Amino acid sequence: MNINKVVLVGRLTRDPEVRTTPSGKTVATVSLATSFTWKDATGQKQEKTEFHNIVIWGKLGEIAGQYLIKGQEAYFEGRLQTRKYTGKDGIERRTTEIVAENMQLGSKPQGAPRTPNSSYQAPAPSAAPAQQKEAPMEEIPTINLDDEEEVRIEDVPF
Repeated sequence: MNINKVVLVGRLTRDPEVRTTPSGKTVATVSLATSFTWKDATGQKQEKTEFHNIVIWGKLGEIAGQYLIKGQEAYFEGRLQTRKYTGKDGIERRTTEIVAENMQLGSKPQGAPRTPNSSYQAPAPSAAPAQQKEAPMEEIPTINLDDEEEVRIEDVPF
């Protein structure tokens, strides 16, 4: 059995960026900060913040663009996805991001307006065909732990 599930609750570090792909799909990206606190061996409170890149497709992405603002709390549920890209310097890189499948809006920062995000502009209607086939999903390598063989570090896909 394989499970790829992520649940995050945190604060947005920037306003959503919304764009439309050449095929006419809406996609929004946001960055979310989550913090973890603990007491170290001396009893001092410690805190570590992690930053997460979140990708939101379709109608949910449009809603994110309309209602989310920097500093707002938000809940995201989705899956991890790693993709390759080539940077402007020509070097191939990998990035891991959360593809959101569910979102809940949280409290806005103090002093923020309660109206939709005025900087968001709905995407223009596309001339793309109404029915489009989704791109084939990339096959994700898995490690079968039921095999009696020892797992080698060279076989780990990340």
